[in-house]
Amino acid sequence: MTRQSAVRSRRPSAPPPPSPPAPAPPGRGPGRRAVLAGAASLPLLAAAGCGSPETISSDPSELVMWYWNRSASPELLAQAAESIPGTDKHVRADVIGTSFDTKLRTSLAGKAYIPDITYINSNNALYFTNEDLFLDLGELGADAVKDDFYEWKWNLGITPSGRFRFFPLDIGPTGFFYRQDVFEEAGLPSSPEDVSSAVSTWEDWIALGAELKGSAESFFVNDAQTVYEGVLNSSPERYFDEDDNALYLEDGSAIREAWDITVAAIQAGITAGIPRDRGTDQNAAWSSGRTAGHISAAWWSQILAESAPGTEGLWRLASQPVRAGNNGGSFAALPHTCKDPEAALEFLMWINSPANQALAYEDVQLFPSTPASFEQLDYSGTLFGDQDPLEFFSAAAETVPTSFISTYETMIGGSFTFEITNIETSGKDPERAWEDALSQADRVLTKRGVDA
Repeated sequence: MTRQSAVRSRRPSAPPPPSPPAPAPPGRGPGRRAVLAGAASLPLLAAAGCGSPETISSDPSELVMWYWNRSASPELLAQAAESIPGTDKHVRADVIGTSFDTKLRTSLAGKAYIPDITYINSNNALYFTNEDLFLDLGELGADAVKDDFYEWKWNLGITPSGRFRFFPLDIGPTGFFYRQDVFEEAGLPSSPEDVSSAVSTWEDWIALGAELKGSAESFFVNDAQTVYEGVLNSSPERYFDEDDNALYLEDGSAIREAWDITVAAIQAGITAGIPRDRGTDQNAAWSSGRTAGHISAAWWSQILAESAPGTEGLWRLASQPVRAGNNGGSFAALPHTCKDPEAALEFLMWINSPANQALAYEDVQLFPSTPASFEQLDYSGTLFGDQDPLEFFSAAAETVPTSFISTYETMIGGSFTFEITNIETSGKDPERAWEDALSQADRVLTKRGVDA
């Protein structure tokens, strides 16, 4: 049986019904803040769909896909516009500009002009509470290619009910970018191997940053939020568990650990305090060496090349403390109104095959979520001297932990990063800032119908 026929034989007769809330496992009782099942469902924007067609195209051979610029390879989309391999369908790919999520949610709520295939950014957890608006790709046969992907990325597409709704596209494994020339001038370890060894823990990373600040008057990162996100994105635990219990309220939580590490970095004076909305100032700091480092994902390499073009060849990559994290990447989903789910899934499996992800990297620098892609790629740039970022980040991706991102994290995460910035830029007391972050998170969740 071919993969295509295997997919077709598993088509559900109708979109699956809503799943009942999963029972809380032992020890997860009401002593923790639990989300009221159903009450906190993320509201979709209202839209009038009366008299409007449910799908965008009336052509039965045409599947309409929504995506944003540079989220897919133009070369591959041109091929799919002719024909999806192995099917009698073709793809019409529509670029959606600003307010992508708003447009998608409005269409779904209004039951009108819904695409057959949609890309979704790294915020796919935003749609978990409305998961039945999308098809279960596992029931359609997506598991046929599961082993092609990094396991942690595949798992991010599984909803709390255990259904695979979001197909993995690109990823964003992280590392510590640093200016080798500035480190050398400061008399610090400067090779990627030596720097990686010197910063195996966050405490060591902060200590090395303090040495750099004392020797070269250079900061490790431009803002404290970079530290907070770097710690959190590499943690297997985040704000909530899969039953939406609020882990951040517990003693010794990963969120509190990320907070304390970030506060220590601020107090050590290794963050420059440059707001993210001041892009010119950030770029100038990287260009001049006033800031000699950054923690970010593979995709930041292109931003760095454009932001600090005069530093070509001066940057290197070291492992960030503890393990790599993931920052960014995207997914694809099939709305429940999709005209031909089997053909649409064939498209997703084709465009995200290892060979085609390698092509997409060469075309628009989408970092592959399929390890086998790297066997087909060679790096010829000089941004990192003679260091190969493909080799570095593909190895880093192997260490990214499996984690769970809740719908509710997308609502409250900004409360904590806002207060981190207050500590860094205005000297706010860290404990007062922590309490204010908790209070703001509580207000946001209560507004959404979450039991306080």
